[in-house]
Formats: sequence, structure tokens, C-alpha cells
Amino acid sequence: MKPFTIELKRGDRRDPLYLQLYEYIRSEIVSGSLPKGTKLPALRRIARDQNLSITTVEQAYNQLAVEGYVDSKPQSGFYVAEIPGPAMVGTQPDLYGKYGGEGEGAESSKHRVDFLRVISSKTLSDYTSLESKYITDAAAFDFKKWRKVMMRVFDQHTDLLMQEGDPQGEPALRYEISKYVLNSRGVRCHPDQIIIGAGTQQLTAHIGRLLRLLGIHLVCTEDPGYLPVNTIFQDQGYILNKIPVSSQGISIGELPDTKSAVYVCPNNQFPTGAVMPIGNRYSILEWAAKTESLIIEDDYDSELRYFGRPISSLQGLEPDGEKSHVLYLGSFSATLFPSVKISYMVLPKQIMKFMGTLLEGYNQTCSKTEQLALAYFMEEGHYYTNIKKLRNLCGRKLAACLRVVDSYPMEEITADRTESGLNLILRVSTEKSAEEMSKIAEDMGIMVVASKDVPEERGMKAVIFYYSRLPEGCIESLTKKMIEGWLH
Repeated sequence: MKPFTIELKRGDRRDPLYLQLYEYIRSEIVSGSLPKGTKLPALRRIARDQNLSITTVEQAYNQLAVEGYVDSKPQSGFYVAEIPGPAMVGTQPDLYGKYGGEGEGAESSKHRVDFLRVISSKTLSDYTSLESKYITDAAAFDFKKWRKVMMRVFDQHTDLLMQEGDPQGEPALRYEISKYVLNSRGVRCHPDQIIIGAGTQQLTAHIGRLLRLLGIHLVCTEDPGYLPVNTIFQDQGYILNKIPVSSQGISIGELPDTKSAVYVCPNNQFPTGAVMPIGNRYSILEWAAKTESLIIEDDYDSELRYFGRPISSLQGLEPDGEKSHVLYLGSFSATLFPSVKISYMVLPKQIMKFMGTLLEGYNQTCSKTEQLALAYFMEEGHYYTNIKKLRNLCGRKLAACLRVVDSYPMEEITADRTESGLNLILRVSTEKSAEEMSKIAEDMGIMVVASKDVPEERGMKAVIFYYSRLPEGCIESLTKKMIEGWLH
């Protein structure tokens, strides 16, 4: 193959070197300059030619492998994978950076005041927060900054708070979300395509009404998958088709050849943590276009990836046009704090005509005060700073948990989902049931869930451990105490 001609930019304000190398190789693959089956240069060769460390080159290659652009063959090297479908649209977003311009999908900043002051005719409902029975880590979020933006809303916009909330969500927040998803997730949308709701489960109920308007009666879900979504669709009378999940996500070959909807988590499948490779992403988009189906992409905690870079959205791979087949779901609960139930969905352009029918008779139940506070929180850059801080903090917590797990023999305990998210799957060889293990952890103030969605393997009981909720200073001692309680 021809030698790489990348010109790396070095300095404190540049992207990490591994990311520049990743971007270069990825663009060569997408453009066809590196065809399927091409062997990438050896790690040592690239490191020597580009004056890089082997670790830096390995990081770039591993990120390409995680996203499915290359295949790793033991004792042989990395080879370009088969990628069906069109080339990637546009460039990768500047993750968590400041915006370099207005960008597509966001109105000009001069309209921000107009967005903020738009009011409508629905009322807010009060809510009561429940005291948690688990140990939590207040250091995971800067409540001082949140208090400041809340006070700003109270001081400057009491007139808005005396008015009812917009059923679609506050325009100021929809504007900030449109900027954020473009720059951090590669999602292209206008603020008018966004609907805000009080949690993903509530938005899923909206989607149930939308599917009927589209003439869709069959919903495919991941198996194993997120159980509350299955329950919502079942309660609304939909026929469910559970599709098996492998290490590469949902089995696309088992999707029906008729018009339907499919609910997927391509970037961090729950509960397995599988990442859908780029080839499968194009395949599922082709399936949706061929069958006139709708893909519901749940991107619930994709920002929290601790090794390599977050993976861009499925929605961002679609050609930019009026005909889209991906409905994008996002949430702030994982990246702010759990009691903030603010989620959003981005509708495809061609089904915007159903917006009025979809929201008819619906009262916005997501706090208008918190929506406006979050809009300020994002506008002032606090949200992006918080994500960086949270990724670093959770990465350290994850490493601490794995040190404890690795101190035990593999036949006693193993860990899955070790690259992203807020929890681990622990598999334990014990006589205790998963429910008993959960109760032991609960008595210690540790959140562990015994989920039927996580099957046993090799006779080992499986539970979901929310390590991210524990304070960093005591995470190792608490994890060890919990495991000892399970084993002995």
C-alpha cells in the first residue's frame, strides 16, 4: 500500500495525536483510498515514520476496530473491513469543544433571546424528589454552577415561570440541544425537530402514538434489551419481535422484510455493551430504506466512553435530505444527575407533519424551570465541562473496581461492559441467587440490580453493579466488602 501522507499537528491546543491518526485513516477508508482487505502498516512502522509512540498508534487502530472500520487478526495485524453503503457524510464532530460557528441545525445566536421568551399554553406540575437509599457521590456534579443558573432563571424570568410550558419543550433548550448533538454526536437537526420529555420512557409513549400515525404495528426490540421499552410497546398493543443480540449488536439479518420499527442502542447496547460496527450500521439503514421502516436509536449514555473517543450516532450516517429513517433519543440523566428527568427525541424531517397530532392534548410534564436552567447551563459551557469531568471521574472509578475484581480468580468473578457507561455486569460463582446478591449490596448502601435481561453464563450468577454512584475514595473498599459478602 502507499505510505501515509498525514501531517500531524502538535501542540497543547491540537487534537490528541491518536485522534488525528484515527481521523486520517478513517477518511482514507471511507473515500475508498484504502479498499476492503488492505492491511494497515505495522504499529512500529507508523510509530517510526510519524515519530509517535507505539501506544499512540495502537490507540488509533483500536478505535478504528471498535467502530468496525478495521478487523484485527491475531498474529497478523489490522485489515480494512467491508463497509457497505454510502460514504460518511461530513466530518466527525469536535467532541465537547466550543462551537466554531453557527453550524447546521442551529439558529443564529442573535435569535437566542427570541427563543428564550417564547411562551405557550400548558402548565407545569410540581414534583417530589425521593431520598435515595444508596450511597451516592455528590462530587460527580457541580451543584454550585447549577444553583447559579437556577437563580438566574428565578431572577430574570419569573414572567416565563408564571406561564405554562411548551408541550414540545422550551425553545431555548431545544436550540442548545440542536447545537450539542451536532457537535458531539454528529446528529443534524433543526430545533423544531426536537421534542423534550420527562424521561425516555415518556418519550417512548409518544413514539407509540407516532407509529400508529405511520401505519406501523410491529416493533422489533433487542434481546436481551431494555425491558421498560418492551413493556411500554406491549401495553400500547404493539406486536413485539425480539431480535437476538450478538457482540456486534442486533442481528440485522433477522429483521422482518415488512414495514416496522426497530429499537436499538448501537453505541452501548444494554445490557451487553455491544457496539454496532460501521458495516452493520449501513446495513440497518439500507434495511430501513428498503422496507420504509423506522429506526429508534437510543443514545442514552454514549458520551461516557472511557477508552478511545465516543462513537458518532447512527442518525449522522444518513444522507442529509428530507427522507430520514432514524428517530434519535437522548437523555441528560446520566450526564447531569439522576433526578433530572430531561430527555429528548429528534424526529425525522418527513414526519414533522405529525407533530401537532402527536402533541395534541399533551401537557408538558418536564419542569420548565429546569429546562431553562439547563439551557443556560449549556449556553455557558458548563455542560461540556461537566461531561469531561464525569468521564475522567468515572474512568478512575471503573479502573478501581476492575483492580478489585482482578484480585480474585476468574472462576470466582468476572466483569463485562468495561469500556463505557455507568455500570458493570459482574458474573459471580456463588450459591446465592442474583436477588440475594442485590439485597446484600443494598444493605451496604450499594446499588446492584438483579435483572432478568442479563442471563447466567457458565453457571455464574449475573448482576448489574452501578459503581459510578460510589464516592471515589471508598470505592475499592466497598467493592471488596460487597464481593466478599457474595462469595463467603
